[in-house]
Amino acid sequence: MQASPVSGLKLSGSGADARSRVTAAVATTELESYEPVFVARQPIFTPELVVWGYELLFRRSRGAPEANVVDGHAATAQVIADGYALVQEEPVSDRKALINFSTRALLDGTARALPTDRVVIEILESVEPTSEVVDACWRLKAAGYLIALDDYVGSAGSEPLLALADIVKVDVLGMTAERIEEVVAQLQPHDCALLAEKVEERAAFEHTRELGFSFFQGYFFSKPEVVPGRKITSSQSSRLRLLRETSGAHLDIDALARIIASDPGLSHRLLRHLNSAAFGLRVPIQSIGQAAAYLGRSTLCHWLRVVLLSDLSATPGSEEATRIATQRARFLHELAGHARTGSESPDSLFMLGLLSLIDVMLGQPMPEVCRQLPLDRGHRAALCGEPSEAGVWLKLVRALERGEWDPALAMLEEVGVAPEAAAGLYAEAQIWANNAVP
Repeated sequence: MQASPVSGLKLSGSGADARSRVTAAVATTELESYEPVFVARQPIFTPELVVWGYELLFRRSRGAPEANVVDGHAATAQVIADGYALVQEEPVSDRKALINFSTRALLDGTARALPTDRVVIEILESVEPTSEVVDACWRLKAAGYLIALDDYVGSAGSEPLLALADIVKVDVLGMTAERIEEVVAQLQPHDCALLAEKVEERAAFEHTRELGFSFFQGYFFSKPEVVPGRKITSSQSSRLRLLRETSGAHLDIDALARIIASDPGLSHRLLRHLNSAAFGLRVPIQSIGQAAAYLGRSTLCHWLRVVLLSDLSATPGSEEATRIATQRARFLHELAGHARTGSESPDSLFMLGLLSLIDVMLGQPMPEVCRQLPLDRGHRAALCGEPSEAGVWLKLVRALERGEWDPALAMLEEVGVAPEAAAGLYAEAQIWANNAVP
């Protein structure tokens, strides 16, 4: 079957199959009707800043007061049906998915719809450790699931759950270094790995890593590690130059083809990409001209920009930054086509999202990077965190990534996009980014 030239990618059936299996498994729950959902994926890193897994955060697109999955059994069932299907599209098959479970979901066996090798059962801080709950958790553990205990702060009464937890999450935001060390000391007698969550600064990451934490969750990786005097490499400089060339609004498809054909590495990657099993082409594409004609200007330009961006990555954690930037680019591009307000074009918003973490990838301050790119004043201001019309779009996508649902929904209303439409576009952007990043 030929891939749709709209996306330039033919997605594998694994995500759809998983969705069908999981949806069927939770069909007996009390969901009154299907409703589009937002699913934020927050990365969890190892000490080497390799992505180990993602926590899934959930919000119905409309009409639900809860902030995320924590507030109900129906919400847990729905994040299983919709959020886990997205994770199944993740090319790296051994990454874990942490899913929050309420008391009822723990007791009624909802977790059994999920594979033991991919899913970590996260017990919320609101779950009381009754004998029924503890027994249910031991049964899940015996079945092969990993158990994570959320938001441990050292309070009394959690011992029965600590005894079975494989991972304990410690919210370090706002904690002093001394208090973190006290909590670590309290947890030392227990046979569990420690996960530092809400790690917002590089110093907090370094401190918790020194204390022996195994996993780290937060947005410290999305801030550049600036080293005075650091220069970009010749390879990065070449890719940045090509990225500048693709920024022209009037760049035609022949010019794009010439850029790719002039670089043997890019040419090989494009032909390999199109002739892969994902496209299922009956007749192989053998030239850049054929590739350009098949994909079209927009898709070819998007592919080239994503590849160039991925080649700029040079710092630990930049692989995930590339994926997030690509997801932002796709989401904002599609969102612009649905917006009733605003003067930003879809193509300009694609570039804005794609460049939104380029300072992290290069390890340089954003204003310095922006001086090397042909950006208008509004986009430069948005990337540097200054007020601008374009900045609203970046604030919106960042709010969705963090699971800050109420501000995100307010901004969707501001740009004139229905939450139901945005939820579908956001899910599609996650899948597209997973497949697009080399």
